[in-house]
Amino acid sequence: MIAIFAQADLTVTRSQVSDWLKKDDDPAHQPCDDRTLACFLNGLINDIRGRKEGAQPEPEDKLDYNIIFRKLKIALNLQADEILKILTLVDIKISKHELSAFFRKKGHKHYRVCQEQILRNFLHGIQIKYRGEKEMEKESVWGKSEK
Repeated sequence: MIAIFAQADLTVTRSQVSDWLKKDDDPAHQPCDDRTLACFLNGLINDIRGRKEGAQPEPEDKLDYNIIFRKLKIALNLQADEILKILTLVDIKISKHELSAFFRKKGHKHYRVCQEQILRNFLHGIQIKYRGEKEMEKESVWGKSEK
């Protein structure tokens, strides 16, 4: 993760990353602000897709679920059909038009706000796709065995 942050020209320490990843009820937990998360997502794009020549994009000061979803789509180089397949892994069915509305600019007449449940289910689908459903059955979200 430190290397991914570095891809976006942000230096972080192991201690900072560790504190960001702690559970909310842990006294050492530190929240990760929007700008820092934006740097991580920009670094993820650079790490996976390759760094563009010239000036790097300025990280956003305020993130919303639409921006996070868009950055993940770019980083993972996903097309609409692939995202829809990922969502079906978690029994979410939306149309291609509904999906494209999440990636439009604010103010566009067909722009739609991405709700937390859509992003959360997309992330769960990504876990199933890349880690496998059997592994996901063994672990709950909290890292404990369900069997």
